[in-house]
Amino acid sequence: MTTTAQPPTTTGATPPRITRPASVTPGFLQGLVSRVAGSGGATWPLTEVYTGELLVELPQSTPHDIEQAFVRARRAQAQWAQWPLSKRLAVFKRAHTLFIDNAQTTTDLIQVESGKNRRMAIEETCDPPMVMSHYLKRAAKLLAPVKRGGPVPFLTTSTEIRQPKGVVGIIGPWNFPFATGISDSIAALMAGNGIVLKPDNKTALSPLYGVQLLEEAGLPKGLFQVVCGEGPDVGPTLIDNANYVMFTGSTATGRVIGERAGRNLIGCCLELGGKNPMIVLEDANMDEVVQGALFGAFGNTGQICMHIERMYLPESRYEEFKAAFVAAAESLDVRAAYDFGPDMGSLVSVEHMHNVQAHVDDAVAKGATVLTGGKARPDLGPAFFEPTILEGVTSEMRCGVTETFGPVVALHSYRTVDEAVALANDTDYGLNASVWGTDLDAACAVAARIEAGNVNVNDILATAFASKGTPSGGVKTSGVGARHGDQGLLKYTDVQNLAVLKKQVMGARPGQDYDDYVKGMLSGLKMMRKVRIR
Repeated sequence: MTTTAQPPTTTGATPPRITRPASVTPGFLQGLVSRVAGSGGATWPLTEVYTGELLVELPQSTPHDIEQAFVRARRAQAQWAQWPLSKRLAVFKRAHTLFIDNAQTTTDLIQVESGKNRRMAIEETCDPPMVMSHYLKRAAKLLAPVKRGGPVPFLTTSTEIRQPKGVVGIIGPWNFPFATGISDSIAALMAGNGIVLKPDNKTALSPLYGVQLLEEAGLPKGLFQVVCGEGPDVGPTLIDNANYVMFTGSTATGRVIGERAGRNLIGCCLELGGKNPMIVLEDANMDEVVQGALFGAFGNTGQICMHIERMYLPESRYEEFKAAFVAAAESLDVRAAYDFGPDMGSLVSVEHMHNVQAHVDDAVAKGATVLTGGKARPDLGPAFFEPTILEGVTSEMRCGVTETFGPVVALHSYRTVDEAVALANDTDYGLNASVWGTDLDAACAVAARIEAGNVNVNDILATAFASKGTPSGGVKTSGVGARHGDQGLLKYTDVQNLAVLKKQVMGARPGQDYDDYVKGMLSGLKMMRKVRIR
C-alpha cells in the first residue's frame, strides 16, 4: 500500500523555512523514480531531510521485480560484453564530461535526500569522474589477454583472459549514495558486467540520476537496473541472483551478506564500519591538526566510514589541543542551507539522530564529560545534532567501542608513542587511521604500526581515498576486499586460462618404457631450471 510521509516529531523551536533547489521539481523526481523496478504498488516516502516534507513516493521492489531486473540486466550484458573494450570505454569518456557538467544538479539531489552540507555534497559528485578517469587509463592494460609459457617450452602456451562476472549486485549506503552507488558500478561496467543496484531508500535520487547520465552517455538501456526496498526484504533475492556482490555498510550487515554470498559460492567485496583513531605526535603543527580534526570529526556530520571517532594527544599538548579544538567546534556554522555557507549539515534522519543521542547519553551516564555539544537541535531541523566533543570515554561506554557514526569524537591523552599505538589498535575495526607530525619519517613509522587498511599522515582520509590507483579497504572487522587500484577492477572479472598444446608431446609415447619416460621427464625439469626456463 502507499504510505504518506509525516514530518518527524521534534520538540523545541520550529526550524526556519528554506527554499528547495529549483532543479528538484516533482516532475523531475517522478522521472527518476520511474526507473525503479517496482510493480507491486508499495512505496516508501522519500523526504527532504531539512524539513521532513515529502519529496516523492519511491517504488518498492518485490522479489519478482528483482528477479526480472536481473533477467533484463543479463540480456543487456550479453551484448555489452561483446562490445570492443574501446567502444565500452568511449561511453565513460562521454560520461566524464556529463557528470561534471551536471554536478550542481547532482549536488541538489544529494543535499535534499541526505541533509549534508553543500560543500560535502559537491565533493561527492567528483568521485565518479575521478574513478572514470583512472580506469580509462588502466582498463585496457588490465583487461588485455596476457600470454605466458606453458609446461613445455615453445610447444605450449597459457593465456590469462579476463572475463566479466556477469551481473554484479551492488548494495549502496545512505551516507555517500552517489559516490558509492555509481563509482562502484563504473569498474564493473568497464569490465563488461551488468549492474543491479540497491540504494538506500532514503538516498535513492542521486544514484538514479547517475544512471540517467550514464545512459545519456551511451550505456545500453537495461544494463544498469535499480531496485529499492528495505535490506531484509530486498537483499536475499538480490544476492541469490547476482554473480558478485559489492556492499558498503555496517559490519553486522556485512556478515549476513558475506555468509549468504558464501553459500551461493560467489565472491563479495565488503567495505564496513570503523572506529577510526587519530594520533597526534609531539611535534605536530597544532593549527593544522585542529583544522584536520574538525573535518575528521564533523565532516559529513560525522557520517563517513573513514571519519575519526578517537583522538590521541600527547599529555604535554593535550590541554592546548582541547582548548583550540573546542573553540573551533563551537564556531562552526551549522544549519540547513542549499548554498556553500554552512560548515556542517544535518544527520540523515530523526531515527539516526536518536541513535547518536543515545551514544552520548550512555557515555555521560557512565562518567564521560561533554566539552561541547551533546544535544539535538530541532530549531535547525528535524535531525540536526550539535558538534560534540567528549573526554573520559572508556570501553564500558557504547561510544567507546562501537561506531557512533555522527558528529561525536572522544579525546584521550597518552604518555608514550607505544601507548598511543596500542590504544589505536585496541579495536575490532581497522578501516582508517590518521597520524600527525612534522617529522614525516617518524609519522610514517607510527602509521606502519597501525592496524588499518588506510592510514593518512597529516590528513584525515581524503589523501588515501582519492588515490584511485591504490586499493582502499579495511582489515579486521572493517571489511573484505577493496575498491580502487587494479584490484578494484579485476575483482569484477573471472580468469580464464586458455591453454594451447601445439604438438602432442605430453606423456609417454606409444610403446615407450615408462621408466625411460620418467627419467627423461625429471632430467628435463632439471635442465629447464638450470637454463631458467622453468
